[in-house]
Amino acid sequence: MDQRFDVTERFADGAQYIAGRPRQGGSEGTHQVVDPATGEQVFGYRLAGAADVDAAVAAAEAAFPEWAGATPGERSDAMHRFAAVLTERADDLAYAESLQCGKPIKLSTEFDVPGSIDNVSFFAGAARQLEGKAAAEYSGDHTSYIRREPIGVIGSIAPGTTPSRWRPGRSSRPSPRATPSC
Repeated sequence: MDQRFDVTERFADGAQYIAGRPRQGGSEGTHQVVDPATGEQVFGYRLAGAADVDAAVAAAEAAFPEWAGATPGERSDAMHRFAAVLTERADDLAYAESLQCGKPIKLSTEFDVPGSIDNVSFFAGAARQLEGKAAAEYSGDHTSYIRREPIGVIGSIAPGTTPSRWRPGRSSRPSPRATPSC
């Protein structure tokens, strides 16, 4: 069975997603994704430029107050929805991963993509399980306590050569769920 399909058709022609909407990179540069197993160009996209980074930061800053005010349950639910989208697109993601990394589809379908989904799901559940002492007496004249407070927007860059298993996890680690900072 031939699993090949038009990757650009299924992946919005390499678009970036900023503020929940696809858009092409504003840089003049382009990146061509080549299947290392065949040397075939499988798709390409325009690279992000400074204006794209500024737009992404502005969108994150605009979304920050709502995310910062979300309860652990609301954050958990949002991350579970993200895991559901990954699950729905698992076959497409595995195929694209296999093409761009030149590895067997079986590795992508049985390890990389399920691992990504599991990573997001794990931290979605952990968002409701924040642990740590709320207060402690280490000195006789005052009480110390832990306060989880959102501090702002962060940036994280995952190279395209990083296996998909680790890319979604960058946005679902404890920091965003506990102190909503992205």
